[in-house]
Parts: sequence; structure tokens; C-alpha cells
Amino acid sequence: MFVSPLYPADPSARCEAIYDQACALVEGETHLLANLSNLAALLYDALSEVNWVGFYLLDGGELVLGPFCGKPACIRIQPGRGVCGTALAQARTQLVPDVHAFPGHIACDGASRSELVVPLRLDGRVVGVIDLDSPTPARFTEIERDLIERIAALLEKSCAATAQYALR
Repeated sequence: MFVSPLYPADPSARCEAIYDQACALVEGETHLLANLSNLAALLYDALSEVNWVGFYLLDGGELVLGPFCGKPACIRIQPGRGVCGTALAQARTQLVPDVHAFPGHIACDGASRSELVVPLRLDGRVVGVIDLDSPTPARFTEIERDLIERIAALLEKSCAATAQYALR
């Protein structure tokens, strides 16, 4: 049974504790959906001031909604569209302090003001994204960007055996 720990107040120490929890959750588990589900729940629980945390997976050339925590979300996103589609098309992290200033932003939840999107890779190619939204402008830091990029790398390593069959 998972029990949410008390996380340190210091941002760096907090992110390290969250990463340690992520490692513990995926240790020995290779099933993609199980790991995505647990990591979405972990990040939603552990990070303050977030209103949505989840995954979009590449399917048939577009991003399709995967496991998430938060309000219902957009189901399909085209490459290059919005923050998630831009992260996919450019194959790089998008840290957006003001989503209203981002060209083509997709507003699934009108309360969102800032966003962090990190590409997920399998054998070096982008196969999806981790998406975090916040109702607070400029909510996400470089420390959290590093945390989410590390979690993306952890997923690639832990799920490589099963992800190749789930993603197309």
C-alpha cells in the first residue's frame, strides 16, 4: 500500500524525495499503463499548486490521452499544436510560465495558467509526453523540470520491454 510521505519544504530536497518515490513505484514493474498511472498519481499528490498531471501517448501520428489526474482533458492533440504538440514536434521540454501567451495553447481547463511538458522517449524516439498544468502563473521551476525529465528517463528504462507493444 502506498502512503504519501511528508515531503521536505526545500525544493531540491522535495524533488529528490519525489524522484526516490518514483523509482520505488516502478521498481520491478515493466507494465507501461501501470507505471504511468502510478506516476501521474504520485506527481499530482506530491507537487503543490497543480491542477492536472498526466500523459499523452503517440498513436497513429497524434497524441492520445493516457493516464492522468485532474479534470477531464482533451483526448487527441496533433503534433505542433499547443504545448504538448509542440513538445512532441520539437522533441524537447516546454516550460511555459504563461499559457495564454503561448501561440496555439489548447485550454482544456480554463483555470490553467502555466504548463510543463516533457517528451517521453523509447529507443531515442519521442513516443509521448508528460504534461503538468497549474492555475498559478510561472509555477514550474528548473528544479521541477529536471525532476520530470529524470522521471521520463526512468520510464524509458523501466517500460522499454512492454512499451514497444503498447505504442505504435
